[in-house]
Amino acid sequence: MRITTGIYKGRVLAVPPGDSIRPTSDKMRQALFNILQQYGMPADARVLDVFCGSGALGLEALSRGAAHATFIDLDTAACEKNIRTFKAEGATVLRRDAAKPGTPPAGRDAADLLFLDPPYHKDLAMPALTALAQNGWLAPSAICAAETEAHHEAAIPEGFRLLDRRDYGAARLHLIRYGD
Repeated sequence: MRITTGIYKGRVLAVPPGDSIRPTSDKMRQALFNILQQYGMPADARVLDVFCGSGALGLEALSRGAAHATFIDLDTAACEKNIRTFKAEGATVLRRDAAKPGTPPAGRDAADLLFLDPPYHKDLAMPALTALAQNGWLAPSAICAAETEAHHEAAIPEGFRLLDRRDYGAARLHLIRYGD
């Protein structure tokens, strides 16, 4: 697994052995960022990478010019290792439960780009999306990219609008806009 574009292009991501972390493939990350360009992903995005695992999505966003990325997971070891290895500036790691995130730390701007990549077959993406919105983590018009298992028909929460849905092998990508 490597970062596909930007200042960290070609850098290898550390991913622990086993199946506790299921990183988004290089091919799917490249496709995701191509799609995000169509929806006007800001160059200086404030990113929230939830169920971050290795931190691949947030680090890819930082590599492409995001201003800041906040990484949330219950197990942050792999993400923290990659941030240290890349010497990534503009990164904050929080050990939290995405379904019960609480409020953002004081002074933290709401995210205008959210990545959600929860474990498959646990139906965590949309409940986490709702909790993040209700607790002030998302800016108005934030774009949310949620990955689920392929063929999963996620019910888009009230206050969100589905922009796009695509399948990539065993994964389904839901692109959702918050608040309009």
